Amino acid sequence: MNHLIDGFNFLSKQTPTRLQNLARVYSSFKISKFQKKVSHRGMPISISIEPTTSCNLRCPECPSGLRSFTRPTGMMKPELFHTVIDQLAPTLSYLIFYFQGEPFLHPQLLEMVKQASQKKIYTATSTNAHYLTDEAARKTVESGLDRLIISIDGTTQETYQSYRIGGKLDKVMEGTKNIIRWKKELKSKTPHIIFQFLVVKPNEHQLEDIKIMAKELGVDELKFKTAQIYDYENGSELIPTIEKYSRYKKQADGSYAIKNKWADECWKMWHSCVITWDGKIVPCCFDKDARYVLGDLNQKRFAEIWHGEKYHQFRQSLFEARASIDMCRNCTEGAAVFT
Repeated sequence: MNHLIDGFNFLSKQTPTRLQNLARVYSSFKISKFQKKVSHRGMPISISIEPTTSCNLRCPECPSGLRSFTRPTGMMKPELFHTVIDQLAPTLSYLIFYFQGEPFLHPQLLEMVKQASQKKIYTATSTNAHYLTDEAARKTVESGLDRLIISIDGTTQETYQSYRIGGKLDKVMEGTKNIIRWKKELKSKTPHIIFQFLVVKPNEHQLEDIKIMAKELGVDELKFKTAQIYDYENGSELIPTIEKYSRYKKQADGSYAIKNKWADECWKMWHSCVITWDGKIVPCCFDKDARYVLGDLNQKRFAEIWHGEKYHQFRQSLFEARASIDMCRNCTEGAAVFT
């Protein structure tokens, strides 16, 4: 039932203009795929905006946690967000306030969410829930946020902190309870609360425990996610032994390879992109260090970049030599595991 409520909520925000845009984007992708030649009409259906690269935790497979970015760190200026949202709101269906970092560290996060919500855009964010105080939880519900993903990668402090280094499980539980309480208090159907459990070897024994915990707390959905490992070829202590929850498979020579196969195409390059905190446009969430910058919103309007020659050439390269693009080699698009 909660899935249906969330689905109807998303559909209720779609306008004729947004549906027409979706049709233009999808049809142009299909034509491009058939011809192996880029044809693109329409604007993005979904985008991810990066409020900040700052994070309070030190997760081992995360550039924010490792403090390993080669690009600058910082927080998005509200003025930049206003510019972006004003340009994209008419055709945009889905807005994710997350790329790298902990979104709730941005002091104006919920003000930005509220602005997008007022334009009837479906909004989502992902958090480690350490900053969901009673006041922050109330403001989150009041902002109109549609979907809240809470990362919870263990049901005991020992297991949780083995990956979420520096984290406190009791803070995650407290933040979750605060959100649920304020949803009831304000009689709000949103946000749709998802517990996201990143399955790694140290926590794979708690899969049944997290199901029980999620049910007892009353979250709307539990989702198991497979972990991206950067140096996967040589194996890792994080790769789970349960093959269903691993993106990688051990080969005869002892090395590891990505399980899923991908073709020389990518639907994401037609319907979505990522905007970094400082206004750079990058192709997707796998470009964590913004190595493939396709434009700068401080210099050009979004539409000019989206339909520009540099973007056109990048999309065309996916048909011709996707394997030569570094970030694509560890791409596991569609590899999430749902309950």
